[in-house]
Amino acid sequence: MLLITIWPIFALICLGFVLSRRDFPSGPFWPAAERLNYFVLFPALLVSSLADAPVRDPDLLRFGGAAAVTILLAAMLLTFARLVRPVTPARFGPMLQGVVRFNTYLSLALIAILTGDAGVERAAVYLAICVPLVNVLSILALSGSGASRSPMRLVRTVLANPLILACLAGFALALGGIGLPLGSGDLLRLLGQASLPLGLLCVGAALNPAALRQDMAPLSLVGGARLLAMPALAAATGHTFGLSGIEIAVLVIFSAVPTAPTSYVLTRQMGGDGALMAGIVTSQTLAALATIPLVLLLFAGL
Repeated sequence: MLLITIWPIFALICLGFVLSRRDFPSGPFWPAAERLNYFVLFPALLVSSLADAPVRDPDLLRFGGAAAVTILLAAMLLTFARLVRPVTPARFGPMLQGVVRFNTYLSLALIAILTGDAGVERAAVYLAICVPLVNVLSILALSGSGASRSPMRLVRTVLANPLILACLAGFALALGGIGLPLGSGDLLRLLGQASLPLGLLCVGAALNPAALRQDMAPLSLVGGARLLAMPALAAATGHTFGLSGIEIAVLVIFSAVPTAPTSYVLTRQMGGDGALMAGIVTSQTLAALATIPLVLLLFAGL
């Protein structure tokens, strides 16, 4: 039943891959579509999901704490492993991103189908907390000593992220009790509805099978840590924090999906190993076809 529920999501990813390889509708379309989604459609979805969220609810605060702890624990374990086997920032950055970052489009599509509106509301809270967190951790990992050398660069990079700005705007509306007046909520929801299918198509278009021809050992290790160990860690953290079934499911889904395709862009911008990052993104996205149904049954009760 789970496979029947989620297969259309992966079908969209495959369709995006096929269309892009056939240059349909055109080569320049896919980067433009990704930018439209990243800067307009997906932020609209986040604002509309957060604007009426009960952000003062202690249960939501506990859920947000569990989300942050899951990511921070994973980052700490990776840092300890790096002490045992040193690796340059250019390669450690992609590895850390491959474990702690998440594909937001795939996550939200799964959550919307499997948990409904209650799950999407908690997903918006997760994103508001974890998008800034994983961006900071990724920048620090790629830059070595990071903020001690260029704190303003770190601040500018984080605050320039449209997803972070959308989360801040949604939180402000919710805290102020303003909501989305004069039909603006309907407008944002319409924009947000276009985000997930377009995002999944763009995920498929970004796949790069040629990147799988090297670095098989790190690809396998990082893939296992992301797709199998992270969901187990998320489930354990959720139970420790006393989360509800839906909250644990959301936490596990975010931890079970492959890393974000935008990790490649950040890696290239900061001089990291782009080939390794491309391989991590592609290998995890392909492997997730098999691992996601398994880990959702084992750890999320779905």
